[in-house]
Amino acid sequence: MSLTVKILLAIALILSIVIPFGAFAAGAKTRKRYKTCLAINVFLFFGTLIFSAVCMFSGTAQAAQESSAAVSSAGLGYIAAALSTGLSGIGGGIAVSAAASAALGAISEDSSVFGKSLIFAGLAEGVCLYGLIISFMILGQL
Repeated sequence: MSLTVKILLAIALILSIVIPFGAFAAGAKTRKRYKTCLAINVFLFFGTLIFSAVCMFSGTAQAAQESSAAVSSAGLGYIAAALSTGLSGIGGGIAVSAAASAALGAISEDSSVFGKSLIFAGLAEGVCLYGLIISFMILGQL
């Protein structure tokens, strides 16, 4: 894919976001106009993404066949590391939000439970650290 096509696709993606929401911001802010703006935005954005995917994968393969296995295994390793960090971060965030809100409610009623509630919030944050450690172990194998 040439540089001009890449630049045009980047501009199209930016305009697919800016134009519908700019039109919404310029007029009356009603619920119906917002839904219309969002539908146009989704249509333009994903249409541009599909068009760019077709442009990227319609060309000829330039990589050698013997090196494709090594590249794909390294790529899958990077994806696994990203997923372990990202999903553990999301899970830890959900756990901390539940534990912290319950801890704040308990501390507001009785301040002597601060230490116990801090332990539960710390355990929830440990999930994120475990995912990060696993991702470092995966990256160490590459």
